[in-house]
Amino acid sequence: MASLLTCVKSGQMDSPNGQCAAAAPVPLLLSHRGPRGLGESDDGLVPVDVVTEIVIECPCPEVAAYAGDPTHAPQWYANIDSVAWESEPPLRVGSRVAFVARFLGRRLAYTYEVVELVPGERLVMQTAQGPFPMQTTYTWQPVDPTRTRMTLRNRGEPSGFGKVTAPIMAAAMQRANTKDLAALKHILEGRPGEAR
Repeated sequence: MASLLTCVKSGQMDSPNGQCAAAAPVPLLLSHRGPRGLGESDDGLVPVDVVTEIVIECPCPEVAAYAGDPTHAPQWYANIDSVAWESEPPLRVGSRVAFVARFLGRRLAYTYEVVELVPGERLVMQTAQGPFPMQTTYTWQPVDPTRTRMTLRNRGEPSGFGKVTAPIMAAAMQRANTKDLAALKHILEGRPGEAR
């Protein structure tokens, strides 16, 4: 039987330290194998699918504007070294943005193309380059007028040697995403003049 590692957040329970569990990044789903299904190869592997979310004490339009601007990515993504527009800003469907990053000890250069954009609600970017094509989705939902739930989802279908290392890659992505969302929360909640 294929294994499935699922981390589920209740959202209603307090953490052991007495803080709301939603205040910290929460891994929702991390899967690398599952029952044979849509998009699955004959060898039983399914795409890596990592979903992490956090509640940020900042209004939804401000979180979406900051996080949805690729030029800010190196400030809150620990592994992203640089970003360069390949198309003219502002961000829109069809925009292309080149990233240089480090992941699992390797330097990666890749270009994302925006495939879906609902300003203030959802951004979907994807790349087909390299041994690990990736789709990244940001969603922003207001919890109330001063708090936003941001969800970060990374999906990809490794090929070649990447298929063997998919579980390791998924676990590393989940750890990195958790840290990155915590950094984003710190940046946005620490900006002067923001309502909390």
